[in-house]
Amino acid sequence: MHRTRQALKFWLPPLLWMIVIFSASGDAQSAHHSSRIFEPLMHWLFPQMSPLRIGEIHYLFRKCMHLSEFAVLAGLLWWALRHTRGVAAGPWQWSDAAKALALVVLYAASDEIHQAFIPSRSGRVSDVLVDTAGGAIGLGWLWLWAKMCKMRIARRGGMA
Repeated sequence: MHRTRQALKFWLPPLLWMIVIFSASGDAQSAHHSSRIFEPLMHWLFPQMSPLRIGEIHYLFRKCMHLSEFAVLAGLLWWALRHTRGVAAGPWQWSDAAKALALVVLYAASDEIHQAFIPSRSGRVSDVLVDTAGGAIGLGWLWLWAKMCKMRIARRGGMA
């Protein structure tokens, strides 16, 4: 029972985040919903900007959101994998990062398959690549953070 509770403690955040991603990808009008806020804001900030340019920036903004949501997912998966094997504060393990990224790729692919069945949405391999890049960027930030923490500890003389 205790082990199940411990596993749930670390796996619940990535599972909840996957539900958030899944529910957002099921929105048939997601581009329209975000454009209702984004485009008027852009027109207000940059009144001379053409609607075409604003549409392009909106598209890039949406792709950046994909990168961000999958960077978060990769970090949550990495955390869960790391704690599942009982390593709370040990050194960085590339195997944990590889497993987390593999799970991100699988989830991104399943998300795109899901979107293929939503009216006005489409499942695209290019979006799986964007999502995977987001996961890799998130894990890269975690690696950099771990490296910086290790350097800070070394400067303090090995004390945590």
